[in-house]
Amino acid sequence: MSEVNGPPGSARPSGPPGPSGSSGSSSASSSPGASSSSGTSSSSGRPGPSGPAGARPVGGWTRFVTARPRLSLLAALVITALAVFAGSGVADRMGSGGWQAPDAESSYATEALEREFPASQPNLLLLVDSGTASVDDPAVAVEAARIAERLAGEPGISGVTSYWQTKAPALRAEDGREALIAARIGGDETEAGETLERIAPDFAGESGPVTVSVGGPVAVQHEMQTIIQEDLLRAELIALPVTLVLLVMVFGSAVAALLPLLVGIVAILGTNAVLRGLTEFTDVSVFAMNLTTALGLGLAIDYALFIVRRFREELDAGADTRTAVGTTLRTAGRTVLFSALTVAVSLSAMLVFPQYFLRSFAYAGIAVVLLAAAAALILLPAAFMLLGHRVNALDLRRLLRRGRRSGPGAAVAAEESGKGWARFARLVMRRAPVFAIVTTVGLVLLGLPFLGVKFGTADDRQLPAGAESRVVQEHIREGFPGSPGGGLELLVEGEGTPAAYAALKERVEKVPGVQRVDGPVTGEAVAYFSVLPKGEAVGQETQQLVRDLRALPTGSLDTSVTGTAAVLVDSKDAIADRLPWAIGIIVVVTLLLVFLLTGSVLIPIQAVVLNALSLTAMFGAVVWVFQDGNLSGVLAFTSTGDIETTLPVLMFCVAFGLSMDYGVFLLSRIKEEYDRTGDHERSVTFGLSRTGGLITAAAVILAVVMVAIGTSRVTNTKMLGLGIALAVLMDAMVVRSLLVPAVMKLTGHATWWAPRPLRAFHQRFGLSEGESAPAASGAKGGSGDPVKPAADGGTGEIPGAAREGEKVTTGA
Repeated sequence: MSEVNGPPGSARPSGPPGPSGSSGSSSASSSPGASSSSGTSSSSGRPGPSGPAGARPVGGWTRFVTARPRLSLLAALVITALAVFAGSGVADRMGSGGWQAPDAESSYATEALEREFPASQPNLLLLVDSGTASVDDPAVAVEAARIAERLAGEPGISGVTSYWQTKAPALRAEDGREALIAARIGGDETEAGETLERIAPDFAGESGPVTVSVGGPVAVQHEMQTIIQEDLLRAELIALPVTLVLLVMVFGSAVAALLPLLVGIVAILGTNAVLRGLTEFTDVSVFAMNLTTALGLGLAIDYALFIVRRFREELDAGADTRTAVGTTLRTAGRTVLFSALTVAVSLSAMLVFPQYFLRSFAYAGIAVVLLAAAAALILLPAAFMLLGHRVNALDLRRLLRRGRRSGPGAAVAAEESGKGWARFARLVMRRAPVFAIVTTVGLVLLGLPFLGVKFGTADDRQLPAGAESRVVQEHIREGFPGSPGGGLELLVEGEGTPAAYAALKERVEKVPGVQRVDGPVTGEAVAYFSVLPKGEAVGQETQQLVRDLRALPTGSLDTSVTGTAAVLVDSKDAIADRLPWAIGIIVVVTLLLVFLLTGSVLIPIQAVVLNALSLTAMFGAVVWVFQDGNLSGVLAFTSTGDIETTLPVLMFCVAFGLSMDYGVFLLSRIKEEYDRTGDHERSVTFGLSRTGGLITAAAVILAVVMVAIGTSRVTNTKMLGLGIALAVLMDAMVVRSLLVPAVMKLTGHATWWAPRPLRAFHQRFGLSEGESAPAASGAKGGSGDPVKPAADGGTGEIPGAAREGEKVTTGA
């Protein structure tokens, strides 16, 4: 893989392998920007950044992004302004559905019924409340007929029917005080939403002796879309100032704290422009906007944290600005690029699913990840060149250091934090079996509720209790006979005769679980029956009824089944059919990428297993809270007793990618130190000491953003935000802090083993964050053999940590 600061396609030179099979110190100078010197070193033996005497010649990517920093920032400003213009109004062009598989039988039947029998698929319902009078009162009937006639005259409306026209019992409430006018709004989701916005104000409210409320699927979707846009704005207003405060606490400097927010805003605005362009060619879910904000801020902050901190430490260690930028890009920059690739791969797995709800998150996720990485690798170096040491300006933590002499800043803060993490890592590794077993058992227990998961479909109960379209649906669900919204439609195609239709109806009525069959309603070589199930709308009994109807012999007639339960059955089947492919893509590519980073066979397997284990708490909490209804009062949502089918898939892909993000940060530093010393345990300690605080800070900030998203009034968005926040915190504070050092201690030097062919492959194509220094004397590693540790004299100190009285010259 090409290095960040090298030209595309630049080859890595061969050389004597280091402890991990990398090409040793010569690889550090293989690309433009490399030097012949490793720079000055502290007395602890750790190479420091290149100072002026041994500065690397700046080339490749570093030269590109630092040659004209003002021009780079001006170009970024212009492109961002264009993105604001291009992405304006993107939410209005998005859909709020996408859970249905477009190539499924239910989708085909639904489209055919919409085309041939518009009245069979009403998506607009007007609930007519007659107050204290009966809906059969003459004055009420006259006014209702007038409303229905006016509705039928609206452009884009078809299939208008009402209780007063048909006297159908299903359209009249059991108490006789409410009845329905049903209609079909044509067009796609965007066109239907525009039609609803146009006509709803003219029909909702009091009209003579009745009061009209607007509901139906199109109203539910439109109101959900509107609420999501409002909640997203509120989430941004919450997340941005809180994030800025946390960044100031992490960096101290207000200038340094603003840089990650700059990267995040650029990534979000750029992704909105990408999504706006995609809406011209394909359906995109409005829910993807939430992921754009969350990942745009979260990952941009992660990447910027990593890069800004490394740059500040290089400055504190004595490097000049240009050298510090070059070193930062060669080290932290490579890791950021590598991390972005792993996250993008995890999110791209959702492209294998047919539902555009899931595909939309892949579009948004891939775009925002790559844009966040690009902004971090272009804007930050340019800003560094202009700021130099002023990146540490406006240190707001001085009040906390009153009365104490200020040290060099970032390096001292990192050193103090690193010592605590180093002690913690040594504690974990001393009791590795205990920590590994207890942590694993605890995570598995937290995930046990997911064994009882029940899958369903999203409905009006996703909306807050006072939403008008939800109120209408609740009145229908609780006050009207039968199972409104839970009926099935049996589409019949072919040259049917009355006798053939009668025989088919008789067979359908005998299927277990059928309460009543209405029809047929016939057209030209097509007809349909309405089937009312005995069970719940999307219960197991109704799902089995769908399968039984599809297996029913129909002679020369072709039949298709649709309805809420049929959509659920098809959605579950589509996900089950594609899920192995999605998991396979994630696992295989993750194994390959982590191998390219580490050169080890075991570490990629550990990464996949531990990442999956970090998600158990999230999945267990989703079922315990949102399916079973625990904490529903505190979190202000209505439990439906099931989980929308696509949500676990989405949450898995997003959370797995974010876990890999933190995993790459940690493993890159462990690998860097192992390449330098060949000492396994000290490398793990060093990696955790250098990234523990950084990963924790990044996880807390990302969790804040996700919790802000989780304040949404739409249940699925709330579930997404809070669930991923929990997964991120569990990964950073439990898996990276406890499981990774414990497991790596247990696997010992075998951790770094790889067979000869794979070691050769890694030597040629592998990627490392480190500056590729020679391993300490005494380290060895033949092909396929684990590398032995270098002697450390039993000091137990952190590699690269300055002893008392020494100048700090460590890297990040």
